[in-house]
Amino acid sequence: MNTTLMAFLGLAMIVTFMALIMAKKLSAFTSLVIVPILFGVLAGYGFFDTLTYAMAGIKSVASTFAMMTFAILYFGIMLLTGLFDPIVDKVVKWVKGDPLKVLVGTAILSAFVSLDGDGTTTVMIVCTAMIPIFDRLKIKKIYLATLIILTNGVMNLIPWGGPTARVMTVMHLDASKILPPLLPGMILSIIYTLGVAYYLGKKERRRLGVQENVEHVAEHYESEEEEENLKRPNLIWFNLILTIALVAALVLGKADSAILFGFGVAIALAFNYPKGKVQRHVISLLAPEMISVVIMVLGAGVLMGVLNGPVNVKGEYVSGMSHAIAIVLTQMIPSSFGKYFAIIIAVISAPGTYLLNNDAFYYGVLPPLAATAKAYGFSNLQIGFAALMGQAFHFLSPLVPFIYLLMDKTKITLGEYQSYIFRWCIGIFICFMVVGLILGYLPIL
Repeated sequence: MNTTLMAFLGLAMIVTFMALIMAKKLSAFTSLVIVPILFGVLAGYGFFDTLTYAMAGIKSVASTFAMMTFAILYFGIMLLTGLFDPIVDKVVKWVKGDPLKVLVGTAILSAFVSLDGDGTTTVMIVCTAMIPIFDRLKIKKIYLATLIILTNGVMNLIPWGGPTARVMTVMHLDASKILPPLLPGMILSIIYTLGVAYYLGKKERRRLGVQENVEHVAEHYESEEEEENLKRPNLIWFNLILTIALVAALVLGKADSAILFGFGVAIALAFNYPKGKVQRHVISLLAPEMISVVIMVLGAGVLMGVLNGPVNVKGEYVSGMSHAIAIVLTQMIPSSFGKYFAIIIAVISAPGTYLLNNDAFYYGVLPPLAATAKAYGFSNLQIGFAALMGQAFHFLSPLVPFIYLLMDKTKITLGEYQSYIFRWCIGIFICFMVVGLILGYLPIL
């Protein structure tokens, strides 16, 4: 099958998946599994080879699956013990029922937590801390999702974040080279995000007012009586220190996040619920929420595996749909546009990192784009900087596993998630483009 047709099938697969989800014809999980397998057969892979590629995709998200499983269990346990109850009470008292303060505080918290460069950790920590407050004040949770995505998208550009690390590898750049050009845009984007939080907070303050007497609202897993029996107020300091130590280890990158959360779950269960029967009961209470989220990660792995298709011994996609999309993207640019090539790479990176996962875009699309850009006189730093601009939209992609966790926590659909947050992501993209043009990192030669 020729490259153009293969690229068309890849794009059609993503569009079909999105259409079925938005039209509510299929659930997200069934669409993530059925649609890729059907398109894999259409692409000529054969049914059983398609299943093989799907399995390869599932293996590629295994670490994310493990991390989400343990993270959901850990923070669920902390909720059951009542760790966050006094924190929520104090925050609500401090904000005095003011939605404006809550939303600005959410943006600040999300920015700090995102320093570890991991979206799942950010979602778990921020949602666990803030959702009870949003519930009490009846603030729209789409705003919580928006602020998490904007801040995490910006902070994900730190050198130990996924996309920047890939660019550093492909373009042979050191962290000390790539970070200074990115910092001005990151700072401006965080200021912009705080502005978005202020604007949304003003809207919610007008809608809800400042509430003086806010009733207690908590997440319930069982009856109130059983919930009280599972609280451990006498261990609150132990649980707080354990949580702080765990988050610090994550931020410092001392060990893989999956094993850190797994260790945290084991310690939390052993100290809070030492009896095996109670431990099993606690896990059974948290299991429904955990399964509903992590199964989506496996579905996303199926979609990525079929999109990537056959892989050679070096780990490169040799004839899959993502490889075909990469070739078509690089062929779309007329040679007469040479002096604008850095800007062109920046623009291509927006749909590129939406339609493809970061590995496929930065290891598949960027190298041929970079070779062409170098021929026109652009430096590795300028090319690498341009290739990161599209990250403003990357977290809107259905190929990003942790967004399903965020949607589950905030109770919004994929259609609501993408249509609302997209408008604010444009501002992040503009911030980086303006900084790049002014400071010369996106030059016109």
